[in-house]
Amino acid sequence: MQATPAVEGLGRKVDALRRACAAEVDERSPKGLGAERLSARKGCRTPTELIARLTGVSEATASRRMNLGAALAIRGSLNGEALQPRFPRTAKAVAAGELGEDAARAIVAALGGIRDRSRPEDWAVAEEELVGSAVDGFTADQTKVQANVWKVALDLDGVEPEAEDAMRRRCLVRLGTRDGLVRYRMDLMPEISGKLEQAIAAVVSPKSAPVFLSDADPLAQGDRDERTSGQKRHDAFASLVDAAARSADVASMGGAAPTVLVTVDERDLVAGRGAGWIDGVDEPIPMAAITQFACAGGMQKLILGREGEIVSLWSPERCFTSQQRRAIAVRDGGCVIPGCRVPAGWCEVHHVWEHSRGGPTHTDNGVTLCWYHHRSIDTGGWSIRMRNGVPHVRAPGWLDPGGTWRPVGSARARKRRREVERT
Repeated sequence: MQATPAVEGLGRKVDALRRACAAEVDERSPKGLGAERLSARKGCRTPTELIARLTGVSEATASRRMNLGAALAIRGSLNGEALQPRFPRTAKAVAAGELGEDAARAIVAALGGIRDRSRPEDWAVAEEELVGSAVDGFTADQTKVQANVWKVALDLDGVEPEAEDAMRRRCLVRLGTRDGLVRYRMDLMPEISGKLEQAIAAVVSPKSAPVFLSDADPLAQGDRDERTSGQKRHDAFASLVDAAARSADVASMGGAAPTVLVTVDERDLVAGRGAGWIDGVDEPIPMAAITQFACAGGMQKLILGREGEIVSLWSPERCFTSQQRRAIAVRDGGCVIPGCRVPAGWCEVHHVWEHSRGGPTHTDNGVTLCWYHHRSIDTGGWSIRMRNGVPHVRAPGWLDPGGTWRPVGSARARKRRREVERT
């Protein structure tokens, strides 16, 4: 515990030198010099590329160092006179190793844009207070919150200019694939982020056990979900995307709802191993994902010749209609796995008796499962069967050694009926 802050202090001093060097490279590479700028003379397009090649860091890291370094560096006037850094108190604390990069970046980001829209004396007080709090023990996250409060208080123009700028900068960017995952960057408007957070929170927040469980029931004991918070949020977002794609209000493509095309060799599909491909995505997807797509969305058989020509195209195999989906949603009330919070409108419909093995596409053979439980139904230990049109679920052996089958789904209609019968 003594070593950790001491080492962090040394790292801050080294980071300050890194940023100073990056700022100097940037200072010597202004675009106005053309081929005479430092980066161009070294065969690099930009100063960030030069820093990246010199140090081995990513260009994104080089850019962050360069931008923060420029904000904290001593400036020169037109007549060569040295001027204070734009953030003098922050620069002093950073150089002394008292203030970390994250906290410094939060202060610069919050106060930098309002310097010309606030009173100079008030702005200086805000920087002093923020640096003082951070040095006295505020974490970078706490400093960021405090900096945003100061930002609103100091800005004479209010929040409208920044809101207009945010409107211009909003984006959803696909960054590419890495380690089997497709990476995105989302810069959301605050109100959109709020809606998304509420929608996800409705699914991932804690909930009591289903109504059919007693306190003594093993299914009602403890947290049964081993997913991390990030994984839960991903799966809730996946269900939200599925629900949006099925909406009647979604934009059509060629007169049809947007359709994800998944291609797989029939031999691999029958064997249950291999991989498939999604149109527009470079990374292959495993057979579990393909099976999930086929179960929820149906399949269409296409036979290609040796040269790749189309030999025959079969009609799409039937999937659940919108009317069937609504009926199943009313019956089940949401994902049928006990304790899952995903509502029926966000769920996919799963063939209990697999369609590929002759299972009918009928309401008596379909149940609602969220994206995660649909994906893991063959590996997660949960079992589902239908009895007289009612889904029954059996928990994994580690959770319920007795292997009890329990009716699941929306309990409201059944509960009301039992109350009437008792009356």
